[in-house]
Amino acid sequence: MMIATTDAPSRSAAPPHGDPAGPHRPPRESADRLRARRAPRRPGASLAVNGILILGVAYMVLPLLWLVFAVTKDAKGLYGSSAFSPGGAFLENLQQLMAQDDGIFWRWLGNSVFYAGIGALVCGFVALMAGYAFDKFSFRGKNGLFGFVLVGVLIPNTATVIPLYLLAASVGATNTIWAVLIPAFCNPFSVYLARVFSAGYLPDETLEAARVDGAGPIRSFFSIGLPMLVPGFVTIVLFQFVAIWNNFMLPLIMLQDRELFPSSVGIALWQSQVQQNPEFSTLVIAGSFVSILPLVLAFVGLQRFWRSGLSAGSVK
Repeated sequence: MMIATTDAPSRSAAPPHGDPAGPHRPPRESADRLRARRAPRRPGASLAVNGILILGVAYMVLPLLWLVFAVTKDAKGLYGSSAFSPGGAFLENLQQLMAQDDGIFWRWLGNSVFYAGIGALVCGFVALMAGYAFDKFSFRGKNGLFGFVLVGVLIPNTATVIPLYLLAASVGATNTIWAVLIPAFCNPFSVYLARVFSAGYLPDETLEAARVDGAGPIRSFFSIGLPMLVPGFVTIVLFQFVAIWNNFMLPLIMLQDRELFPSSVGIALWQSQVQQNPEFSTLVIAGSFVSILPLVLAFVGLQRFWRSGLSAGSVK
């Protein structure tokens, strides 16, 4: 019996590989081109967005720009000249600031650096450990405790000033540096931010590999977790540094000794005397200008940690 070895001709040619639509259909357009055809650009929307951005930039930059020009003027030029015109009394204002009350402003500025620096570093480390524990460990009541932390984020700092004062007064800690430092050692928002960074920068596979190698929880945190969470630590420290530096109500209520004032309270003290003595206005302006320089230096000096840590949490 003979078996036919030739195949019957197919009714239609099979489509080439990788082109399920067939050879006679045009290639499918990309999703971006289709979206561009369906939704043409609207110049009105783009103009509105750019306008909002310009207003936001102006809201943040114009006060600083005014301060830069105002610090160069004397008391007469401050009220009698254009807001954004320079003056010639910059060095004179700085000399007056340094000599006022035997240089009390530099003591206030040093207090601000001490309060903000120590408080931000301790708060960053405590928040990083707490966020790491909330993210990587499993324990009873974890979700409820973290929910309690989130409730603390919703409470404004000014609402806690009087309770903190009563607690400090009960132990005799008012009018001391501890009355300002201890409340700054922990911040609910910093704990929340640390948990977010731990979940994003520190993969669970890395810690599992460390446990396989015999590392315990503490060693895993200090040897692996902490180096990988440096960008988060720097972010928390900067946020807390700015918050403590700009804090006004807590040191105002807690402190009575002028030698312990931070720069924010000291400048407010001078501001209260401007109506009786207009010469204090130049002190307020010069003190405000000098007090923002440490914030600028902190942001410029620590921004490299964000760039270097963008790939710190990658898993090979």
